[in-house]
Amino acid sequence: MTDSLLDAISRYTEFHANAAGLAQTPIPGLATVRATSPSGLIHEISRPLICLVLQGGKQVTMGPHSLTFGAGDTLLISADVPTVSQITCATVAAPYLSLVLELDPAIVADLVLQMQAGLVAEGAPVRVERTDAEVTDAALRLMRLLERPALEPVLHALRLRELHYWLLAGRHGAAIRRLGWPEGQAQRVARAIAVLRAEFAGPLPVERLAAVAGMSPSSFHRHFRAMTSLSPLQFQKQLRLIEARRLMMSEGVSASRAAFAVGYESVPQFTREYGRMFGLPPVRDMERARDGALGRPERAGVAAPDHLPGSPRSDAST
Repeated sequence: MTDSLLDAISRYTEFHANAAGLAQTPIPGLATVRATSPSGLIHEISRPLICLVLQGGKQVTMGPHSLTFGAGDTLLISADVPTVSQITCATVAAPYLSLVLELDPAIVADLVLQMQAGLVAEGAPVRVERTDAEVTDAALRLMRLLERPALEPVLHALRLRELHYWLLAGRHGAAIRRLGWPEGQAQRVARAIAVLRAEFAGPLPVERLAAVAGMSPSSFHRHFRAMTSLSPLQFQKQLRLIEARRLMMSEGVSASRAAFAVGYESVPQFTREYGRMFGLPPVRDMERARDGALGRPERAGVAAPDHLPGSPRSDAST
């Protein structure tokens, strides 16, 4: 089944991948990724997702922790957390290939109730496990729908639910389960994160975010940091900087215009914070990208391979 899924993803990306190596499918939240060379570092705040790697290798870092994984592994990101990712193993003869699915909290919640599964202690929001055989089989059935367009609108919801079920029943199940726990801390913090993603360019007092989450400010701050590894202000800052980089890289916007567009009032402050996050000030970073990124499969600040487009202004269904 693994070879069949590899073939299905290879065929789909060959015909549908964009310049960044990303091939969005008509099925909500599902994409495939192809890269023929190692990538640069890509900063992202990812939404909850799983990534099945079929060929090649990748490294993802969250804070001080790095995970290296490859063919036969599944990466789970179970919360909106900042990551730095890099494809480490990919060639023209053996391209990096993966299947990416944004997890649907509504499907997870419904399945958790039906499965009557209990809640477990909280763990790391980014983890890697070997891919369960049942997950591979369900993913293949989902991919095969793309080869029969008449069936895709009729059956994709059923196939998505099946894939979510096997993920919940497998090695990553306990971590995914928290996404669907009614009125759990993860869901309450997620409501505040949705506001942060939608309104990151404006002022967002922690009191307002805490009210959205239904918590006191001190409790909200504690749970937010435990879930994302950042304070709400740091999270908003990273959203702003990632979007500013996307504007400069993808749309050719100047550094000053990008700074004001994402909510900065001071260009020098933007330049300092940009340099701390990305390693170079904006102008030099753009020069490096122009000089060294020609022909690379990724687009910095837009979407890392293995992440669905998740810039601050993207919709979760992409």
